Amino acid sequence: MTTLENDFLRVTIRPQGAELTSLLHKPTGIEHIWQADPAVWGWHAPTLFPIVGGSLNSELLIDGKNYPIERHGFARKLPFDLLDSTPTTAVWGLTSGKQTEPHFPYGFTFQISYALIDEQLTVTYRVFNQDTKTIYFSVGAHPAFSVPFNADESYDDYYIDFNQPEQLETHMLSKDGFFTGKTQPVPLDGYKLHLNEHLFDQDALVFKHLNSRRVSIRSKKHDHAVDVDFADFPYLGIWAKPGAPFVCIEPWLGYADSEGDQKSIEQKEAIQQVAVGGTFEASFTITLS
Repeated sequence: MTTLENDFLRVTIRPQGAELTSLLHKPTGIEHIWQADPAVWGWHAPTLFPIVGGSLNSELLIDGKNYPIERHGFARKLPFDLLDSTPTTAVWGLTSGKQTEPHFPYGFTFQISYALIDEQLTVTYRVFNQDTKTIYFSVGAHPAFSVPFNADESYDDYYIDFNQPEQLETHMLSKDGFFTGKTQPVPLDGYKLHLNEHLFDQDALVFKHLNSRRVSIRSKKHDHAVDVDFADFPYLGIWAKPGAPFVCIEPWLGYADSEGDQKSIEQKEAIQQVAVGGTFEASFTITLS
């Protein structure tokens, strides 16, 4: 484990997936990251790379050849190297090789960096193209935030607060995790999406057309909040395992396939790319207030 700390926050990151495992707010003593009870959901905040969601047939079609790939990709399960660190920053890297080439036949380095400033944690993703051709990929965050924050509260005391007016419409997923082409309205109370144990009975809420680039997890009983700013990410997933005491706020650059025929990776919806010798970069920030 690597620990970052300042006067307000203490953060831990594990080498597997360079995954955030703790985000402690020191003034209140509140642990904001779900502690990965394996009987419920055994992750804290996995990074989704080189795909987000599921790929049809659990394969990527690249240059006319199919490569096996599991849901959300392989980065979350592989060990990253700690490339650089200070008391308040850390940079982790995963470089292509024998573990990645059977699934994703590109030469690359994928970096995840963490930086603390006051009550903010900024997470930055970088993809370095070390191949002789354009790299196509998706990347996304999947942090699970513990809800409720305090033992004397309930899940129903909490809501997601959007920072812009929204007419929310979620894109429906099949039982296999692929988009069906159907949508469903998600009612708001003003700017508020109230949490309850049945909100995710039909899987994640997936928003492809949001006005907001910041959402907050708030309680009806106090002012302490978790803000997630995701200006670099046009898509957002919100999910929890029904009945579990957490909610995931998931900024995405990419998403699952739709039901139907398989498409080559460069034709996938919302796919990202980085040219030969180029670098892709995107960041989001978690603020505890």
